[in-house]
Amino acid sequence: MPRLSSSELRAKTNGLAVPAYDRATISPGIVHLGIGAFHRAHMAVYVDNLLATNPTWGIIGASLRRPDTRDALAPQDFLYTLAIRSAAGTRCRIIGSILDVLDANQQRRQLIELMADPAIRIVSLTVTEKGYCHDPATGALDEAHPDIAHDLAHPDEPVSAPGLIVAALALRASRGLAPFTVMSCDNLPSNGKTAKRIVTRFAALARPDLADYFARVAFPSTMIDRIVPATTDADRAIVTELTGLDDAWPIMTEPFTQWVIEDNFPAGRPPFETVGAELVADVEPYELMKLRMLNGAHSTMAYLGYLSGHQYVAQAVGDGNLRQLIHGLMTEEAIPTLPMPAEQLGAYRDQLLERFANPALNHRTWQIAMDGTQKLPQRLLGTVRDRLAAGHSVARLALGVAAWMRYVTGIDEAGNPIEVKDPHAARLRALADAAGRDAEKLATALLGVAEVFGTDLPANPAFKSAVAQHLASLFAHGAAETVRQLVTST
Repeated sequence: MPRLSSSELRAKTNGLAVPAYDRATISPGIVHLGIGAFHRAHMAVYVDNLLATNPTWGIIGASLRRPDTRDALAPQDFLYTLAIRSAAGTRCRIIGSILDVLDANQQRRQLIELMADPAIRIVSLTVTEKGYCHDPATGALDEAHPDIAHDLAHPDEPVSAPGLIVAALALRASRGLAPFTVMSCDNLPSNGKTAKRIVTRFAALARPDLADYFARVAFPSTMIDRIVPATTDADRAIVTELTGLDDAWPIMTEPFTQWVIEDNFPAGRPPFETVGAELVADVEPYELMKLRMLNGAHSTMAYLGYLSGHQYVAQAVGDGNLRQLIHGLMTEEAIPTLPMPAEQLGAYRDQLLERFANPALNHRTWQIAMDGTQKLPQRLLGTVRDRLAAGHSVARLALGVAAWMRYVTGIDEAGNPIEVKDPHAARLRALADAAGRDAEKLATALLGVAEVFGTDLPANPAFKSAVAQHLASLFAHGAAETVRQLVTST
């Protein structure tokens, strides 16, 4: 089967959806750091939709850790297939908005020079929570982080996203150029404010002479909502069958997509509103809604679903007891903390449950369970703190936290190993091994991970007791029975 490429695309006559513009006329206006599947299922698609009438906003991506994306896309001229999957079938479309992908490890100087090019007006990033090199519990720059320590010692050879951004902005300042806008495109709450806090702190340490310049940099917040499972070889085979082209890294996603953007772009921006994005003055209500409902439900379902033997989210939500638990978590514990109309939130909840049940998406619970130490503070613990402050129950939220604790022991209910992917995996496993199956000891040990829980939650007797009781039940009865007991008692 021929490889996807510009030449093969020109030869296609079978009605495959292809870019509605001549890619040779497109020039870059955006550099995106962390060009993974989430970006390629979302922002790159919105940009693809507007390039026919706005050709100066093409994207050049950068892989910060591994060259996998560049290696996969370079032989196919950085084209890729977007496969939208539902119970009705799979629709394929070729996306052409990414013009090139740089490997930051091998092309660091080229990347910094590109970001300093006056044509680049936006530097966007999707680097996951851990890519910010921050303390998840406080949101502050982790100045002891190995990458940050390296970049402060070698500011012209940065390896972190904050270091790269500061190096490029410093170069622009030296050339008398206006700063680009830094736009975060990830699941962090108040991601623009977080990026600003981290970047400006790093800049204050690395380039205190440029304080006035960095004060001019805009950091709009965004809220992105689209479920993007990891691509499998089976997915690649389906895409090849449907398109007649071999694509090394197609992107599988759902029909739903939402993008809410704070309209703060002094250097200019594409007309995102013409392709379905919502430009608003304040993104925070939308962020909280997504984090506490979609992401909080996802993480809870991932840990409990995995422990219950459900490989995919659709299987987990198809479990009547687990579905009832998630419905209750959103309705009784998350929605009362959100500053939006109850009717709107109820409709969002129902839509989420429908999206979770998409049988074609194959979204693995293991994938969602990754990096829990980075995700829990935003997805569950903010809601926990608000509920506790109001004197309200956190029974379902506490079960989500207890399920994470049970999961990071690294042994499932059948005694098989769990591949725990987390930046603190070794530390968590050591704490779990020392505590054994003593729920009280394990809860105390893991609540003591201050980077995740801070100092307030471990000191809250109601929360600590609820978590320990759930954890004891998970050890004694398993996840499925623990969920059943909770939903029948509430």
